[in-house]
Amino acid sequence: MVLRMKRRVTVENGELMLGGVPASRLAAEYGTPLYVMDEALIRKNMQAFRDSMKEFYGDGLVCYASKAFCCKEIYRIAEQEGLGVDVVSLGELYTAKSVDFPMEKVCFHGNNKSEEELRAALEYGVGRIVADNLPELVQLDWMAAEMGKKAPVLLRIKPGIDAHTHSFIMTGQIDSKFGFALETGEAMEAAKQAISSPNLQLLGIHCHIGSQIFQIQPFVEAAKVMVGFIGDVKEETGFEMTDLNLGGGFGIRYTDEDEPVPFGDYMGPVSEAVRKTADKRGIRMPFVLIEPGRSIVGEAGTTLYTVGSIKEIPNVRTYLAVDGGMGDNPRYILYQAKYDMLPACRANAPADHFYTVAGKCCESGDLLGENVPLPEMQPGELLAVLSTGAYNYSMASRYNRRPILPVVMVKDGKSRLIVRGETLDDLIRNDL
Repeated sequence: MVLRMKRRVTVENGELMLGGVPASRLAAEYGTPLYVMDEALIRKNMQAFRDSMKEFYGDGLVCYASKAFCCKEIYRIAEQEGLGVDVVSLGELYTAKSVDFPMEKVCFHGNNKSEEELRAALEYGVGRIVADNLPELVQLDWMAAEMGKKAPVLLRIKPGIDAHTHSFIMTGQIDSKFGFALETGEAMEAAKQAISSPNLQLLGIHCHIGSQIFQIQPFVEAAKVMVGFIGDVKEETGFEMTDLNLGGGFGIRYTDEDEPVPFGDYMGPVSEAVRKTADKRGIRMPFVLIEPGRSIVGEAGTTLYTVGSIKEIPNVRTYLAVDGGMGDNPRYILYQAKYDMLPACRANAPADHFYTVAGKCCESGDLLGENVPLPEMQPGELLAVLSTGAYNYSMASRYNRRPILPVVMVKDGKSRLIVRGETLDDLIRNDL
């Protein structure tokens, strides 16, 4: 027998409750597969980051990283909680614009922004455009001149920090498609180019060292390197940048193997490193931005599935098939990501069996987990997969022409649809 996970889940009469709503009621009303998001937890996480910024910096801006989960409602909530947002595409930017999100609190990222994207950023009045390469600076300069604008710029820097995470999601080292390298002198060249460009306003620098990071020290070291670079630029050019965006990457709990650090525990040591390095280099305390995404919405999400066929292969494994799969959660096939799972209507039942949870896509690798401890399951049961709020809906695909799932927000015993699920007609809408 495997003990139930340590995660705090709410169970009443043996049934998983999501935002005060029984999982079975959600499945009955909206169908499965279904993404469910806990609004209270999302707001609590946003508030925790916002309050930590105020406590340790006195000023600053928390920008929700849209790529984790993007829709109109999450932008409305972010604005209500006083956050900015980080966007990485015209689609994310347009979604924020559609709900009148304050553009001055938007950071626009991307390693290969198109002319259309840059024009939209300038037209909308985006507060910070994070430049990723030298040609982008040139393009942004002439476009801003053409449009009669002054483009506010951050430079994405590779601080060369080992983030101790999956190699696919490490982005701060020199061998990365993102940003300017310090070691080669490229970052200094970019700073000088931005300073000398008449239509660019160099505000500061940005870094992101990776995702799902549990150690504090990589963030501390990155802060030292970044503030040090602000000092280097001032010494060499006389120009002092004002903004320091330290990115995101804070880890969350997917299973009991994960031990996330409380948000405030990151902030304290990092803010101390920023202050001490700034004092040492004789520069002003920068305006600090951070970009949490997964750590705001990840644990707030649950996906509900209905169990279909169960196939036992003696002395090999038992497959438990659900009505979703890699189309709605590609993280297992990409990263072998692990999740806690439980039968939603028997949440306290002993987990005395092991299953390979499979999807229904026509791929052998279409799995949600292997050796997953569960009670003995039956076809027709409701299976809950926890911590699916980040990089599930946002990375969903229509493989095998399966529609994108609906998203429901729950709070205080009530539910509401925030993203309609696609219909079969939606799947063929653009076909000619």
